[in-house]
Amino acid sequence: MRLDFGAIRENGNTLPECMVDFLNYLETIKGKSSNTIKGYKVDLTMFFRFLKLYKGIHKDDTMEFEEISINDIDNDFLRKIKLTDLYAFMSFLEKYRDNSAYARARKVATLRSFFKYLHVKAKILDENLALELEKPKIDKRNPAYLTLEESKKLLSVIDGPNQARDYCVITLFLNCGLRISELCSINISKIKGDILTIIGKGNKERTVYLNKACIKAIDNYLKVRNEYLDKIPPEHRDVLFLNKDKKGISKRSIEVMVKKYIGKAGLDMDKYTPHKLRHTAATLMYKHGNVDIRSLQQILGHENISTTQIYTHVDNERLREAVKSNPLSDEYEE
Repeated sequence: MRLDFGAIRENGNTLPECMVDFLNYLETIKGKSSNTIKGYKVDLTMFFRFLKLYKGIHKDDTMEFEEISINDIDNDFLRKIKLTDLYAFMSFLEKYRDNSAYARARKVATLRSFFKYLHVKAKILDENLALELEKPKIDKRNPAYLTLEESKKLLSVIDGPNQARDYCVITLFLNCGLRISELCSINISKIKGDILTIIGKGNKERTVYLNKACIKAIDNYLKVRNEYLDKIPPEHRDVLFLNKDKKGISKRSIEVMVKKYIGKAGLDMDKYTPHKLRHTAATLMYKHGNVDIRSLQQILGHENISTTQIYTHVDNERLREAVKSNPLSDEYEE
């Protein structure tokens, strides 16, 4: 369905037509997810607001940055943008918006995609100046994750009126490595024995295999859920995880719930999030399940194996033992 140009608003300001057409293109032609489209919209809105300030087009110093209107951005404006403007925007993000290298890299990707569209598809620009825009250097960091014992401790502290649901949620996180959006969108009709079919990142369908712990947790939760089946609105009856209003649970509710149990288990509430539980599942599979990197890539739904390779660097103890096992290890002579 084509996005309604008149209905797309950002704090009361209609978006420029070039942006609406680009977002429609992402949705209808490229098949991007709603979360991806939302991210591009936020990035480009910030970019155009910055340009109006940077180029002195916006004169009202009393107006908040988020209130700057961008609905007057037209093709003439786009043609006057230079590569130096893009670098100025990157500097603005780092110095005044305190964006991390990861956040700035995402905005570089947004600008590259947008200017490619303007050049190749919309034919508004004669060249794609964003081709020369480099991504900031990102230091590789090992993913934060729970140890096996910490994972068991987290499961042991789950209680309360929603115990069956919450235990099922965290069990799926720790065993399957689901993204939070994937978990929230699970439909009961998509569970067949030990096979769960989900819609992953980029609207791509993925098969997830359930182990005994997951199957048991789902069965126990469904028994509780079936007790109030008649109270669930028809449009939510196929959704697995429900909130107190018997409607599909939100990502925010999952985040709050996970944080509560992380704290109850005596773990760092600022360090561990639902996404870190996904890291935990991947790490435990790699460390204890002898899962090869290609299989792990499929399990996690990574498009590029380079994303999965971060998990090959987390087991320092395995590396230490490998070096110790070298047959020449004991051959040193005084």
